[in-house]
Amino acid sequence: MIHLPVVRQGPLRALGVRLLMACSLVLVAVAVIYSDRDGYRDVNEDGLTLLDCFYYAVVSLSTTGYGDITPATQGARLVNVLFITPARVLFLIILVGTTLEVLTDQYRKGLRVARWRSKLKDHVIICGYGTKGRAAVAALLETGYEKNRIVIVENREGGVRQARAGGFVVIEGDATRSAVLNEADVKNAKSVIIATDRDEASVLITLTVRQLTAGQVRIIAAVREQENAALLKQSGAHHVIVSSSTAGRLLGLTTTAPPLIDVVEDLLTPGQGMALAMRSAERAEVGRNPRELVTLVVALIRRGKVLPLGGEQAVTIETGDLLVYIRDDESVSNGVSV
Repeated sequence: MIHLPVVRQGPLRALGVRLLMACSLVLVAVAVIYSDRDGYRDVNEDGLTLLDCFYYAVVSLSTTGYGDITPATQGARLVNVLFITPARVLFLIILVGTTLEVLTDQYRKGLRVARWRSKLKDHVIICGYGTKGRAAVAALLETGYEKNRIVIVENREGGVRQARAGGFVVIEGDATRSAVLNEADVKNAKSVIIATDRDEASVLITLTVRQLTAGQVRIIAAVREQENAALLKQSGAHHVIVSSSTAGRLLGLTTTAPPLIDVVEDLLTPGQGMALAMRSAERAEVGRNPRELVTLVVALIRRGKVLPLGGEQAVTIETGDLLVYIRDDESVSNGVSV
């Protein structure tokens, strides 16, 4: 099931509001009729009770009108002309509007989904909206990614509710199923981020995505255990992040070299001090050693592989290389934060 960002009140709430209006109108009509009950004639000629007033109000507003209760005095007839008749028209408008709301809501939703699909391309699919999934979304937004290019796939009711509250498109369902991933238009996605809480689910999702996209969509997966990283690589994941090992290494750094953990946190926290960024090599930089540049280059990426800058063998920049460098996060740069 596709949940688009809510831009208006839901159909159930609209239906509830209209039912409340209809009931209120009936109650007002009953009060008006009961206050002038002596001006009405019943076929039994025993006067109108409160139940009779409810009966007359309902059959009059619904245009049924059996004729067993009629206004007899001039005042009662004037009330029918000035109040009951307009109330009858308003009651019908409420009923017709409610019916049209229910009948056309699914059609409008279908139009919104079709319009959303027509604009969807090069989007990022996030499988799982737990702690890791929310952090991945936050990182995308911090780098300038637009919300309408992020699709959340989640099967937990709480996760679906949180994602919708954040204004994201949500596909409710199991990401291991092909039909659910096709709802997210996985074939036209730029990348798929797998951030589930179970490693076995991450492996199944990776296999399904690779089968549906023939390996053309980049897959980034997170696992809890190091032993499952190789299995995810074999399943088709391009990048695997081991959360437990990464956390353990950071804990070790905190103990042995506390200042290093501060540097790592500074690099990973946007808007504070230093930040990692990436840009393409400029023409004037081709043939030069990255260490000679004014920019502090920490890595060189060539044809998708990271080249070490240390060692005895000198590395020179070639056309098409990507430079990973450290910059002041508050400075203006054309690079892309990573």
